[in-house]
Amino acid sequence: MNGRSVGRRSRVAGDVTSSVELPIALEEHRRALTRCRRCRLPAGCARPVVSESLVPRGMLIGQAPGRVEVDDGRPFAGRAGRTLFRWLERAGLDERAARHRLHFAAVTRCYPGPSPSGRGDRVPSPAEQVNCRPWLDAELRLLRPPLVVLVGRLAIVSMLGSQPLRDVVGEAHVISHAGVQSLAIPLPHPSGASSWIHQPGHAQLLEAALARLAGELRRLGIVGGTEAGVGVRVA
Repeated sequence: MNGRSVGRRSRVAGDVTSSVELPIALEEHRRALTRCRRCRLPAGCARPVVSESLVPRGMLIGQAPGRVEVDDGRPFAGRAGRTLFRWLERAGLDERAARHRLHFAAVTRCYPGPSPSGRGDRVPSPAEQVNCRPWLDAELRLLRPPLVVLVGRLAIVSMLGSQPLRDVVGEAHVISHAGVQSLAIPLPHPSGASSWIHQPGHAQLLEAALARLAGELRRLGIVGGTEAGVGVRVA
């Protein structure tokens, strides 16, 4: 599911389903997801973390929950989440609004366990990513989100293909899925275990990404308005 960067006015056909059936369908999806045991994980790890929002206007895709998220039951509930929500607030969306207006998804939904290196969490295996992908595809079909925020390398690769982060962060990308298109805005992973943000020039790329995100959140009426158009304009 490769994307293409856009630097001009682009028409994106995707639109968030506004049917009254959407909350019911999402609740059924959540119940099914919490019962998933497709992967062989260590004891206590096979506990899928699900999104809170039943009326989302967009989607955010992360990598995988950590131990804190499993214990809390919410995506991005730990230290990385605090950094992420500071970024989103700079784009105009505080944590409470983000959890209500965005559907929080991930490449995998269970805690994969600690990294063998002892620093951070283990990266989900290719088999685990394949096992979990149908849940994400189902959410994309259900929501048809006009905006998708990709957080971290694994999420970015899952939707844009393998590219250096410096080439995709700070840009907007049109992605195709379920017969529609969405505008994807990649962000680096907010984990303290990631050194990407501290490398020369990368903080400026994050600022550019947040500026693009702020513009799209306003244009779509997710913050500061009620407009819900399907066309996406990227300067």
